[in-house]
Amino acid sequence: MNIHEYQAKEIFNRYHVPTPRGYVASSVEEAVANAQKLGGPLWVVKAQIHAGGRGLGGGVKLARSIEEVSEYARALLGMHLITHQTTAEGTLVQKLYIEEGVEIADEFYLGIVLDRAQEMPVIMASREGGMEIEKIAYETPEKIIKVTIDPFIGFQPYHGRELAFGLNLPKEEMSRFSAFAKALYEAYMENDASMVEINPLVRTKSGVFVALDGKMSFDDNALFRHPEIVAMRDYSEENPIEKEASEYGLSYVKLNGNVGCMVNGAGLAMGTMDIIDYMGGEPANFLDVGGGANASTVAKGFEIILKDPNVKSIFVNIFGGIVRCDRIANGILEATKMVKVDVPVIVRLDGTNAKEAVEILKSANIKNIISATDLSDGAQKAVAAAKGALV
Repeated sequence: MNIHEYQAKEIFNRYHVPTPRGYVASSVEEAVANAQKLGGPLWVVKAQIHAGGRGLGGGVKLARSIEEVSEYARALLGMHLITHQTTAEGTLVQKLYIEEGVEIADEFYLGIVLDRAQEMPVIMASREGGMEIEKIAYETPEKIIKVTIDPFIGFQPYHGRELAFGLNLPKEEMSRFSAFAKALYEAYMENDASMVEINPLVRTKSGVFVALDGKMSFDDNALFRHPEIVAMRDYSEENPIEKEASEYGLSYVKLNGNVGCMVNGAGLAMGTMDIIDYMGGEPANFLDVGGGANASTVAKGFEIILKDPNVKSIFVNIFGGIVRCDRIANGILEATKMVKVDVPVIVRLDGTNAKEAVEILKSANIKNIISATDLSDGAQKAVAAAKGALV
């Protein structure tokens, strides 16, 4: 689950992570009133969407007068902001954050994510604040300092010193930076966040470290412990199909391709998308129907996938472990009676009762259901079908 910048900063403030003063606004009039409440002489007018790169996309404006606040608010509200993290159509701006201006001396990057290989949080810092961290990691990875935190001992002073030395901070600023990083780590851990990011983290001319930006996302499986975070959820920022899928226990993420994917297990789903790409195709979605897939979940999976008009074929890739392949085969046949499936469906079933499943599908003799012998064969057929070639 993602939240807006202004909501992330509300959490930051609870942990004494310094942020500029600011107020959220949903109208031009409210934006102007908020700017007047803050006082001048500088204000920052920020579009609030669940995507990074807002500044580069034109969604962050520096205003030097109340008139400019009004002008920028009018231009941003209602626009479809396009960034490298949105779709080509962009995301509708419905809220703004009006924030006081800050005198910046230096800009940094600071973020915390889970390192799944080490099974521990890792704090990442860089002097390249304001830049896309993905670009820095690709082009100049040596500019990113990484410090792993064992959650059993938590953030210790030596972690802060390692980060501060890596950023080449003056000795007199190290303790302030360490306190900032520790507070951010506590906000990350205590709220079951999956990611927290400040880009840029700035050092003001008075030597104070301030979170000029703020992003947080959370582990959905831990939200039951945080009703106050669930209350921050903005459904208007979420894809309605993804929301519908989650209500049925399906993990669905829309992508830009034309090969629909229905898979059980997140790891297998990622591998399926990789091999579709390797075969020259492009996946239309990530869809994990889970280990207990049955006729109704398979039917809902087809329904969700086919709501995307770009889908030209569907690759069903199921490994029968907990669930038997013959039950999945019967589920597919039942699903085609419940949902109109008018694109080629390539089915690869492996595992428990896989041979029986293949016979069930062959006996059904449904023209647009095509069996695959293995993963590679299935991906190849799905890509060819999506391109309109004979399978």
